[in-house]
Amino acid sequence: MKKITLLIFIIFCSCSKQKENEYFELTKKNDIELGKPVEGEWLYSHKEKGQSFEQFLNSKHIVPTSESNIIYIRPIGSFNSLQNKQIELLREYLEIYFQLKTKTLETVSNDVIPESSRRIGYENNQQFLAGYILDNVLKKDKPLNRIALMGLTEVDLYPKPEWNFVFGLASYRDKVGVSSIYRLQDGKLTSDNFNLCLSRILKISSHEIGHMFGLHHCITADCVMNGTNSMSETDKSSIRLCSVCQRKLNSGIKYDNKKRLTDLEQYFERNNLIPELQLIKKDIAVIQ
Repeated sequence: MKKITLLIFIIFCSCSKQKENEYFELTKKNDIELGKPVEGEWLYSHKEKGQSFEQFLNSKHIVPTSESNIIYIRPIGSFNSLQNKQIELLREYLEIYFQLKTKTLETVSNDVIPESSRRIGYENNQQFLAGYILDNVLKKDKPLNRIALMGLTEVDLYPKPEWNFVFGLASYRDKVGVSSIYRLQDGKLTSDNFNLCLSRILKISSHEIGHMFGLHHCITADCVMNGTNSMSETDKSSIRLCSVCQRKLNSGIKYDNKKRLTDLEQYFERNNLIPELQLIKKDIAVIQ
C-alpha cells in the first residue's frame, strides 16, 4: 500500500512539474530579445554576465516560510493624497506580483534623517543619503514575519558625494531597500501624469524587491529586471518579467502562475494601465 501511495505521489509531482515547464515554454513566445545596447543605455556601460535559471537555483536566495512571508513598505516623509493613493496601489500591486501578503507600515517623519546625511543637490534640491536610510532606519525595522522591506521617500536620494542622484538603493543581503518617488513625478504628481508615474513606481519597486529574492539583472530579454540608466530607459523597459525570470521567482515562492497572471490582468484593467494590460493579455492568450 505504501509503495502504491509513493508511486501516485511521484506521478503527481511529475505531472505538476511538466505543467510548470509547459507554462514557461509557452510564455517564452512573448519574450522580446534585447538588441545591441547603444550609448547611454545600462548594458552599454555595465558589462554584466547575467544569471541563468540554473545559476539562480544554485545561489543563496530567500524563500518564504511561516515565519518570514510578508513584504512591507515603509513610507518616509510627508505625502499628499495623490501620493498616498499611489502607495496603496503599489502595496496592492506588490501583493499580486509576488503573491505574498504586503503591508504598508506607519509613515515616519523626515526628521529621522540627520543633517549629516542631507545635502542640497546639483539641481538645488534637497537630497537624503540612501545608505543612511538603509543602515540606520530600515535594517533596524523588523516588523512581524518580514521577508522584505522597501522604504519609500518623497525626497530625492544620492548614494555617495560624487553621484548626482539615485532612484533607489538596496541591501540584498539584509533584504531592505529604499526608493524615491521624487524623480518619477516629472516635477509634480497630478491626475494627468498619475498613471505614468504609477507605472514607474511599480517597475522600480518590483525590480528592487526582485533583487531581494535573488534575481540578477536580465540581459537577454525585455524585462522588468533589466538595469536602467535613466528615466527614459525605465519608461521604455517592460513591466513584465520574461519567462526565465518568471521561472526563477516562481521556483522560490511557489505560486499559481495562471492565478498571478489573472490577478495582474484585473489590476491593470481596474487602474486603466492599458500598455501593461496588453502585455499580460498576451501571456494569458498563449497559456489558454
